Amino acid sequence: MLMNATEVMKRLPHRYPFLLVDGIESFTENESIVGIKNVTINEPFFQGHFPGHPIMPGVLIVEAMAQVGGLFASLNDEIGEDKVTYFTGIDKVKFRKPVVPGDVLRMELNLLKCRRGIYQFSGKAYVGETLVTEAELKATFVDREG
Repeated sequence: MLMNATEVMKRLPHRYPFLLVDGIESFTENESIVGIKNVTINEPFFQGHFPGHPIMPGVLIVEAMAQVGGLFASLNDEIGEDKVTYFTGIDKVKFRKPVVPGDVLRMELNLLKCRRGIYQFSGKAYVGETLVTEAELKATFVDREG
């Protein structure tokens, strides 16, 4: 593992229960990043989504992908702790299969372009070899308040 959960927390402002990245498996400068989320039955969203049939909400899979994108930008440009990542857009989202407790979600993001501080990624999330979600994501950095 290239980056564990403790190292992820040094670069992302998110904390439990909204930190959705447990580690980074690989990073290639100006190209790609692969992040991991270990999905457990203890996730708070499973209490209501859905009782007796727990499924990770698709919007949280997309959020996890966005957090991996923020880590890419942080690593790629060495963005300091005085900045925070803001998600600025999502396009072409497709939810293909449900994600359930016990799954390991592997998120692969490829940089499509970066112009004027706006990063655009093509992202795919897998469980094993099965594609579960795909999307195009956009993010930027802003000064951290206070």
